[in-house]
Amino acid sequence: MPAVAHRSSRGRRSMNEINMVPFIDVMLVLLIIFMVTAPLITTGVVDLPSVGKSQQRPASVIEVIVGSDEKLRLRVDQQEPVGLTLAQLAARVRDKQGGNAEVPVVISADRSVRYESVVRVMDTLQRAGVRRVGLAVKQAAS
Repeated sequence: MPAVAHRSSRGRRSMNEINMVPFIDVMLVLLIIFMVTAPLITTGVVDLPSVGKSQQRPASVIEVIVGSDEKLRLRVDQQEPVGLTLAQLAARVRDKQGGNAEVPVVISADRSVRYESVVRVMDTLQRAGVRRVGLAVKQAAS
């Protein structure tokens, strides 16, 4: 028999598998870093204003009242409120301010009024150039 050399067809084959060991090592190192640094991070403190700390009530206040039926009324300096629409609101408030943009406007809304209605009133006033717009709140009983 003649000596026949059988060539192996195996040769070098490429590996089709992903080596996960380096990935796991990096993840473990990151996990340890985050676990060590997390307690050292200080949380941000937000200093919110509290109700009832105003020094004194302004001399003149324009109050926009949003009723439970979402109808608008305008009250100036404790006078009888006058009913109006959202379209009339900005012009009437600017008229009551008398050219003084620093006269504050306070929005009072019933608890059952949708948030969207109050924001719409506030947006209308701010677009009209009213600078000092605030929300009336009821002080919690202590």
